[in-house]
Amino acid sequence: MDNIVKPKVTLVGAGPGDPDLLTIKGAKALAQANVVLYDALANEEILDYAPKNAIKIFVGKRKGCHEYSQAKINQLIVDNALTYGNVVRLKGGDPFIFGRGSEEIEYILSFGIPTFVIPGISSSIAVPANQGISLTKRGVSESFWVITGTTSDHKLSNDVALAAKSTATVVILMGMSKLEQIVTLFQNESKGETPVAIIQNGTMPNEKVGFGTIDTISQVVKDNNLSSPAIIVIGEVVKERNKLKGIYKEYISNKVCARE
Repeated sequence: MDNIVKPKVTLVGAGPGDPDLLTIKGAKALAQANVVLYDALANEEILDYAPKNAIKIFVGKRKGCHEYSQAKINQLIVDNALTYGNVVRLKGGDPFIFGRGSEEIEYILSFGIPTFVIPGISSSIAVPANQGISLTKRGVSESFWVITGTTSDHKLSNDVALAAKSTATVVILMGMSKLEQIVTLFQNESKGETPVAIIQNGTMPNEKVGFGTIDTISQVVKDNNLSSPAIIVIGEVVKERNKLKGIYKEYISNKVCARE
């Protein structure tokens, strides 16, 4: 009876990139995994939390480089759960923020397999914060939009045009290939002077950042050789970044001094 396989799937948010930003609950789930299926945007260092004998399968998807289709990933999750039992599906950021987590769960549940979700720290919030950008600030920004830059039909989301009309902070994921269209939409709203930050490989050692305005950001991207994966942050809060960055530096130096 001990050899009976008990299928179970847990979707774990891997966080924005820095392995230290994985949640404790996520690490505990990985420690119990028989199989781990992980994305391109999930830091491979996180796999160290899984048992050494666990099967680890890369199913990464990035623009122009799809290791597996979503349908194949869905089937791999189910097949491994039925064969080996406890499967962890490790997804970059949070599984439910443009991670197609709900689609995977719907498919898995159709086979009667128990499914659980462990939220992750979304890059849409953590990456700007790591650069000292507060998405909301009293008297500056009362709300923020998080929008996908590229929809399922490979077009720019119509929500970007709506967001450009607001005073909210706008965070665009997967939007680097649509940057010129984004710039045009904001210029059409007379927002050429609106501050912009582009953060590539956020929270990682190879993080790169470019700052400018709607009118200058395209040149900033060229000058700094910025590319995907990157997050675009548009709004007046970007101007507050330098003040906050000083606070972060002081905090980090104080931690080092305390250790010494």
